[in-house]
Amino acid sequence: MSDKEAQQPALFSLNAYSAAEIKEAIEKVGVKKTRLPFLASFMLAVIAGGSIGLGALYYTIVASDAELGFATTRVLGGLVFSLGLALVLVGGAELFTGNNLIVMAWASGSVSMKEMLANWVTVYFGNLAGALGLVLLVFFSHHLDMNGGRIGLSILNTAVAKIQPDTFTLFVKGILCNLLVCLAVWLAYAGRSVTDKIVALILPISAFIAAGFEHCVANMYFLPLAWLLTQTGGVPAGFDASSITLAGIVHNLVPVTLGNIVGGSGLVGIVYWLIYRAAKR
Repeated sequence: MSDKEAQQPALFSLNAYSAAEIKEAIEKVGVKKTRLPFLASFMLAVIAGGSIGLGALYYTIVASDAELGFATTRVLGGLVFSLGLALVLVGGAELFTGNNLIVMAWASGSVSMKEMLANWVTVYFGNLAGALGLVLLVFFSHHLDMNGGRIGLSILNTAVAKIQPDTFTLFVKGILCNLLVCLAVWLAYAGRSVTDKIVALILPISAFIAAGFEHCVANMYFLPLAWLLTQTGGVPAGFDASSITLAGIVHNLVPVTLGNIVGGSGLVGIVYWLIYRAAKR
């Protein structure tokens, strides 16, 4: 082999991308995301909202099994919920919570504050549209009747548990959730294959579900579906669904969304940006 051939980089590498390479990749992707045409960005966000909803649907099947213990339900439910982010990352959809990492491109001056916020607003409402579309499909499929109606009961129990906490508690749960979600995205960027990416995201995503933290896009599926049940006579006798109202949904989504922004943008995006900015000096 000649010296020139020896110096050529390997065509394939089994090594994960380094943290510094991940930071550069996320910044470049952040720029591309803000430059997408509105319709493309919105439609990809619709897909992501539905994808996270499918993960939530999968979780609910596990949660509806009363024979499983607490830890088993939470951990197994978290593992299957990971389907949602796997669909988003591998399929290339636009997820609001993951897009909070665009803050790194903004901090580097590659995108403006206006571009970043415009992306967040477009993607947020696209995610909402996708989640609500899935809600309607699931409702009319009578999926909630499975397991003797326990799927529907699980949705109601989940909704009540999400609406009852006070605003500050929901805000903090939102911070912790997107800290883990954006770390999952960060780890997935280290992978060179589909398998790498999926394996990397599973533990952080399953951890936030197991711990009961709050994800605004997942809640766009859980809460409207529970509300739809209350409006169509799908509440079992004796079940207190009084908190599952439109006001209750807003009570959850507003602080959770703000917490998600702080957790993803602040505790992951800005922290890593500061680390590698300091490393360049």
